[in-house]
Amino acid sequence: MTKPKPPQDCTSMEELRLQIDRLDLDLVALLAERAGYIDRAIALKTENGWPARIPERVEEVVMNARDTAEAQGLDPDLVEMLWRQLVDWSIAREARVIREN
Repeated sequence: MTKPKPPQDCTSMEELRLQIDRLDLDLVALLAERAGYIDRAIALKTENGWPARIPERVEEVVMNARDTAEAQGLDPDLVEMLWRQLVDWSIAREARVIREN
């Protein structure tokens, strides 16, 4: 596994690419972990008769991501776009299973 190195300490494109690849692995692992929580949400929503989409929660999740992005110096519009896609994918996954039950 590649050891974390700050961007400013990378002296070649090879080093930068190794760090980006390391981060991509971490991001995919975090997305897989998040999907596990979505699976649990499916079970809880099914038990409680709740819909897959709860609009207030969607907006809360997106606004939390925007605020975090802004605090980290990242473009909040980019993060909002990505999060809306992620949330829509999660809701579609929930809806398929909830409908089947």
